Amino acid sequence: MTLARRYIAWIDGMNRLIGRVVMYGIFVMMGILLWSSISKTFFLPSLWTLEMAQFAMVAYYILGGPYSIQMGSNVRMDLLYGEWSVKRQARTDALTVLFLIVYLCVMLYGGYDSLSYSFQYGERSPTAWRPYLWPIKTIMCVGLFLMLLQAISELLKDILRIRGEDIPKETI
Repeated sequence: MTLARRYIAWIDGMNRLIGRVVMYGIFVMMGILLWSSISKTFFLPSLWTLEMAQFAMVAYYILGGPYSIQMGSNVRMDLLYGEWSVKRQARTDALTVLFLIVYLCVMLYGGYDSLSYSFQYGERSPTAWRPYLWPIKTIMCVGLFLMLLQAISELLKDILRIRGEDIPKETI
């Protein structure tokens, strides 16, 4: 279990760092949308602003997802869960995180397939700006991979809790 604790510490630390950096992406989106408003009012409207804001939002959400999982910020129905013992919560979480891991594996497989297609054919957006799509698809695959690593970390934490070891629910 020492290996599991090292994995948890390493993945949690990496996703915490990435999440803390990416959280400032909100200012990037605000800057893009501010420029969009200014250019529409005083100059010619920019072709790139709407799509670039969408790309920035995708990066913000998908790279921040693992940090959100780590912090326990995901939505959870708490009708019965809050009254359960730590071990019962851990058993339930371990079961549900297995479904998440399968889902993320399928998403990553599809994302990788789409990314390789994008590289192979030089896929571009069908808009007037026509940016290449491989950069955002790469970010999506990296985000899905980081989320998969974080889900495995959460599974290991639940296994340690089931075994009776003291693992804090959220790591700040």
